[in-house]
Amino acid sequence: MKMIRAVIRPEAVDKVADSLETGGFTALTRIEVFGRGKQKGIKVGNVVYDNLPKTMIMLVVDDDSVEKSVKIIEDSARTGNIGDGKIFISSVDEAYTIRTGQRGL
Repeated sequence: MKMIRAVIRPEAVDKVADSLETGGFTALTRIEVFGRGKQKGIKVGNVVYDNLPKTMIMLVVDDDSVEKSVKIIEDSARTGNIGDGKIFISSVDEAYTIRTGQRGL
């Protein structure tokens, strides 16, 4: 299993979530976050906004579904402009459903 964390523009969240659902990925977690990437925020006149609003989407998928889910996120979140976001993938050793104690996805 892999955990995919995508930090994206807030205005792209609905499109990304809908695209993931259409692609068969129905379970995800959405978190409103603030941060900056390589561009270190933006400057408007004399004001520097160094922590910009972003949204993090997290989902756990089977190993063989990683490429498909990443492609869906990239295609639906991409505007071609600086600040489109970043995708991080990490291994998940175990997962348990709290209500049932069931192990796995």
